[in-house]
Amino acid sequence: MGWDPRVLVASPLGRTVVPMLAGAFPEATVRLAEDRDAVHREVTQRFRFDVVVADLVWNRPELEFCFDGLDLVDILGAADRPAPVIIATQGHSMERDLLEEARLRPEVYSVFHRAAGTDDLPAMIRDAAIGKRRNGSAAPSAVSSVSRNRPLYEAFRGRRGETAARMAGAIAVGRATDGASLAAAAGVALNTATKVTTHYLGPIIQERGEHDPALPMTLAAVYRWCGLHARYIVSWCRRHGHADVLRCTSGS
Repeated sequence: MGWDPRVLVASPLGRTVVPMLAGAFPEATVRLAEDRDAVHREVTQRFRFDVVVADLVWNRPELEFCFDGLDLVDILGAADRPAPVIIATQGHSMERDLLEEARLRPEVYSVFHRAAGTDDLPAMIRDAAIGKRRNGSAAPSAVSSVSRNRPLYEAFRGRRGETAARMAGAIAVGRATDGASLAAAAGVALNTATKVTTHYLGPIIQERGEHDPALPMTLAAVYRWCGLHARYIVSWCRRHGHADVLRCTSGS
């Protein structure tokens, strides 16, 4: 007996996946969205999808710091078009912070590892369509991990956390070079900006075990850390109402 799911493939690389899904589900409706505008159109102007397969990190220069899989989850929620989401990853360490947050999202049913091939993807889609999760949500082992005590989505909670995130965002996109420029870009007092190493980002970095405790916490170390985590920091600011600190506020 045939099965006719409605599947959205949201990925700049989706043209390699759509023919395989069309072959696996001959009666299915498979739609492709290759940028943020297309995602909006498919989610808001068409029928409700049974399953969404979405890249976690969007590998296109104009999108990679302006849109990601967590944005897509938010779009589904804002449009009141909930659907099980299968997150596609490349297995890079740069995805780790995003996966840690994705693990919290009830919309994320499975993680699809591109490096493993597409053989298992049809079965994952069938499972998601009937409400069956794999690995709970996004699996902690989906990318290589390091030992740390506090995920960034937790560190950026609360008033102090949001202030830390705003300063991290301004640094990550290159809008700050010193205390004065950091204060202006992040929209904080100069006195707050001068405490970025001692009261805001420095303690987060140390708590996560990402700084040698034998070395002093310096402004250079904070700036370097923001660069290493720029993808997630920019994503968090964009998705939590702090896009004003970023240069990239649109995705197409």
